[in-house]
Formats: sequence, C-alpha cells, structure tokens
Amino acid sequence: MIRLSRRGARKQPYYRIVVIEKDRARDGRSVEVVGTYNPRTNPASVELKRERIDYWTSKGARLSDRVRKLVEKAPAASAPEATTVA
Repeated sequence: MIRLSRRGARKQPYYRIVVIEKDRARDGRSVEVVGTYNPRTNPASVELKRERIDYWTSKGARLSDRVRKLVEKAPAASAPEATTVA
C-alpha cells in the first residue's frame, strides 16, 4: 500500500509518502519512500517520485485515499523533450 507516514514535531506535521505493507503501523518500517508532503507551507508542498509510484502500482500496490488526491492534484511531470540532431 502507498500511504502517508507522519514525521515532525507535535503540531508541526510533515509526511512521507511511503510504500508499506498494509498491516504495519502508520510509522512502521516502510519498503520505500516515494515522496513527501508538507501541509504547513502555503500552498502545501508535494514532491513525488512518479516513476516509482507507477512501478509500485503496477506491482499491485494500492493508493490510500489521501495519497490518491495528492497524486491527482500535483502537477504531472513534464515529458522529456525529444531532441533531433540535424
């Protein structure tokens, strides 16, 4: 499952977006960190490793509801431009 893992001090949340087994604790040992989310900035900052998220979803990982919303709202990574040599 791909979900949020809380970090930061009390009343100053900062989240990692992690790949983790569904039965593990919220902040338990994760398989891989695939992004971060900081709701305290204005606007909230979201950094995603899209290729890793796509990889894990292709392997059967499911996104939590909140992570799904973050992935949909975050701007899609621009495709690398194809350059031609003339």
